[in-house]
Amino acid sequence: MTIATEEYISADLEPSYVSGKTYVSRRRVTRIDAAALLSVTMFLITVIPARLIVPGMTDVGRPGLVVGLALFVWWVLARFTTTLSMTGPQPMRWALMVFLVSALISYAIGFMRGLTTMESNAADRMMLYLSVFSGILLTASDGVPNWIRMRGVLKVVVACAAVVAAIGLLQYVTKVDYTLYLNIPGLQVKTEALGFEVRGSGIRVASTTTHYIELAAFLAMVLPFAIHFALFAGTPQRRRASAIACFVIAAGVAATVSRTGILALGITLLVLVPVWKWRTRFNVLVMAAGLLAGLGAASGGLVRTIFTLFDNPSDNSSINARTERYPMAFHYIAQRPWFGRGTGTWVPPQYQVMDNQWLITLLSTGFVGAAVIAALHITGITLAGLAFRRATEQADKHLCAALISTQLIALMVAATFDSMSLSYSTYVMTLALMCGLCGTVWRLTHPARTIRTSTTRWFM
Repeated sequence: MTIATEEYISADLEPSYVSGKTYVSRRRVTRIDAAALLSVTMFLITVIPARLIVPGMTDVGRPGLVVGLALFVWWVLARFTTTLSMTGPQPMRWALMVFLVSALISYAIGFMRGLTTMESNAADRMMLYLSVFSGILLTASDGVPNWIRMRGVLKVVVACAAVVAAIGLLQYVTKVDYTLYLNIPGLQVKTEALGFEVRGSGIRVASTTTHYIELAAFLAMVLPFAIHFALFAGTPQRRRASAIACFVIAAGVAATVSRTGILALGITLLVLVPVWKWRTRFNVLVMAAGLLAGLGAASGGLVRTIFTLFDNPSDNSSINARTERYPMAFHYIAQRPWFGRGTGTWVPPQYQVMDNQWLITLLSTGFVGAAVIAALHITGITLAGLAFRRATEQADKHLCAALISTQLIALMVAATFDSMSLSYSTYVMTLALMCGLCGTVWRLTHPARTIRTSTTRWFM
């Protein structure tokens, strides 16, 4: 029986047709490597504090977002160059295209309605933002050539998440915002640091992200891959390092004192536990108990606060504040139900904060916009599910299950905060990467060799 490892995956050595009588291995190195660019992009987006931007730019001025926009331009130009474009079909391209067309229609309808200056600027920024989202998604789905390079990108994301979580834990323990000292030469501060918020017996931290909920959602989305490497990394040392990253990331979710993070962790377990063997389930249960014990010993108030987050939801001020806005939201939705008021035009402080992305989507892009963004996630789930069925190695199946969990998390957390907001770019661009990788695993497991070995035509 062959075992998939990080050092050797036989499928990556399949010959790939590029042009004429030329065949190459997908293990080859190209001058412009999509996986390396994605790794750099995710490092810039996650580790550099969200409040730092390129001078003279706005919400899309974060260094990682600038690189993401360049990836979108690169992908578009590559489609017009026969020696660079990726061959073979890719369902994620079509799902994204429908999503972008819907956003463009709502964008145009918004200007036909007549917008204030604030709405107009917000709509323009949102379209640039969606271009960055598309650049990361398309580069991941079309540009990652093999399992090794895909896992390399995910290792970078896990390492970055562990660093972000460690900063958050230090903030929680010392009550000092260390991100204030992460000043990068050449960047300017766009907004003041969020600071800490007292909740129950603990405080909430945001680390390098914009908000506590964003940090919780981001870390919860990355945790399945930390678990994956803890189980399937090539050497014991790497598995131990990944296990440590699991503890740090999970503790980082707890330090946000967020319902969103706890629910997202529940979805992760709901998807991954059926894939695990009984020994793995037992080990994870023991480690989870150890984590809770460690958190209780370090900060008993934190554990008590987490358990009380779900007490008496009918008398919870945070939940009630959200539900009280629903009648007003549905009043506006009824006025323009199909394509909404215009992409990106529901912008505070002109309008109220909804803390619910599904409502904002209905308000901005209508029922059509909500349907296509749900279809984008469902497409990712379907593609990763097909890859799960096709995969022959347990490691590949587990990775596909982890990708499925990210899309389910995205569907859930959209109901708990403004998950596609310009302000929460760390989470949104991580989601874009995960959507793209759902397309990658579908391609790498396809039964047709011409699709499975699809790669750029450019041959050195």
